[in-house]
Amino acid sequence: MLYHLFKWLEEAYNFPGAGLFQYSSFRAGTAVILSLVISLIIGRRIIDGLRRLQIGETVRELGLHGENLKAGTPTMGGVIIIAATLIPCLLLARLDNVYILLMLFATIWMATIGFIDDYIKVFKKDKKGLKGIFKILGQVGLGLIIGVTMLVNDEVVVRMEPETAALHGYEVMNSVFVKEGENSYKELVHVKASITNVPFIKNNELDYSRILWFLGDNAADLVWIVFVLMTIFVITAVSNGANLTDGLDGLAAGVSAIVIAALGIMAFVSGNSLAADYLKILYIPYTGELVIFSACLLGGCIGFLWYNIYPARVFMGDTGSLTLGGIIAALAIILRKELLIPVLCGVFLIENVSVMLQVWYFKHTKKKYGEGRRIFKMAPLHHHYQKEGYHEVTISVRFWIIQILLAILTVITLKVR
Repeated sequence: MLYHLFKWLEEAYNFPGAGLFQYSSFRAGTAVILSLVISLIIGRRIIDGLRRLQIGETVRELGLHGENLKAGTPTMGGVIIIAATLIPCLLLARLDNVYILLMLFATIWMATIGFIDDYIKVFKKDKKGLKGIFKILGQVGLGLIIGVTMLVNDEVVVRMEPETAALHGYEVMNSVFVKEGENSYKELVHVKASITNVPFIKNNELDYSRILWFLGDNAADLVWIVFVLMTIFVITAVSNGANLTDGLDGLAAGVSAIVIAALGIMAFVSGNSLAADYLKILYIPYTGELVIFSACLLGGCIGFLWYNIYPARVFMGDTGSLTLGGIIAALAIILRKELLIPVLCGVFLIENVSVMLQVWYFKHTKKKYGEGRRIFKMAPLHHHYQKEGYHEVTISVRFWIIQILLAILTVITLKVR
């Protein structure tokens, strides 16, 4: 909104300082500060409002140290993150950008699912919340919408050399001329292509149609199936992983903030032609605007941590955790970095796997020995360490440190072949 306003002021009246809003770096910095301030200001009021409405956490008896102290702590605090993300994004981002519109849609979509889940738990007194099938359907729906939009929208393109586009038979949308020397220009083309970055491999690009190599010439026509299924799988897995991680004060918000910071860096290099050319990664036009969205979300998460670190004054609930997971997955897919998810979201992955292993091993041993046995003292993994006697602050901070290392490794993979 402000981008378009100040652009008009600069063009029409040469308004002093209006040109600053044309720079994504300035708007990203402003977005972090604004979202942080918004989350801090509205956070206290939202917490007070949740208390008045008696929207408190119902604690299950898990035998964990200090769990009873959390009873009654306001939940559904994810609305703080959502508001602190949407407001500055609407003000500072370009609202004519397809990627920004997709991310705004993904935020509202997942927030609605999470809110309904929390509403059922709190007001209907149903600890199970929204039935799992409806959560899955919501995640599948978002994956379907994002996948199809990326396949059919004319603004969702990648830039490459004309020879490469012709070799693979990609649909050319338009040509651009990039300055190479003082008086020389190089022709490049924007194409529709279902390709993504592959880490650790030279010429690290994967065309999803290669997965269907056995179909021959029909592979290109059916590639949308593979791409949409991948999109659905990533969104479902990451949103559920974030939901499972939200079990300790500050854990999910801190891990998410680190992941989002890394995605913001990848949005910058993917949307900057010079950086993308230097790193030899896909240049994706118009994705530079996602730096602003990432900055808004980062500021919202950090502001929420002000109230969520131990001892937490508010919990994000599924309103926050499902939304954060869905947003992170959508960002990675849009930036064509979804194959980096296992590294980038390593903490979410470990939490997910720990639950699956625990359930599988319990059922396996019950069938084999007549009684269920466990790999971990409790799953997800952070509860195992609680059972080991670690304080939740220690667990959360150490998980943050692990996530920082994973985020750095993820960014490094952009250069390592």
